[in-house]
Amino acid sequence: MQNVNIEQLIPHRNHMRLADKIIDAQEQYAVTESVVTEKWPLAQDDGVSSLVLIELAAQTSAICVVWKEFEQKGKTKGGKGWLVGVKQADFFIDKLPLNAIITTRSEINYSMDNLTEIKGVSKIGKNIIGEMILQVFRSDENKETE
Repeated sequence: MQNVNIEQLIPHRNHMRLADKIIDAQEQYAVTESVVTEKWPLAQDDGVSSLVLIELAAQTSAICVVWKEFEQKGKTKGGKGWLVGVKQADFFIDKLPLNAIITTRSEINYSMDNLTEIKGVSKIGKNIIGEMILQVFRSDENKETE
């Protein structure tokens, strides 16, 4: 996979960008790597609430949603999308340890019109720490015109 700056694909910046590095990306899924820091939302002295795994899965899913356009054109319009539903979220640890490396895979389960369902899985090493199913609403800016 080519070396891609994650900020070319997602709009998040500063402490709201949780995904640090793209490990793999295709049209149907993306995999990112992140290092937990004290600057993350919901950070405390003893770690970060596992609730942020939902946002991490959403940011990772944004990559696969725009990946096809990026591969074809070398850039993306960076269309807008909103997390509108958390259908399921299972967390297997309460707090994410500071400096832990988290790998997140987000995969498109299905898309219909502007609604996309995403399955996200986050791991520390080989241990699954969270699984979630999210609903994302995409603006028409994300759709290719034919």
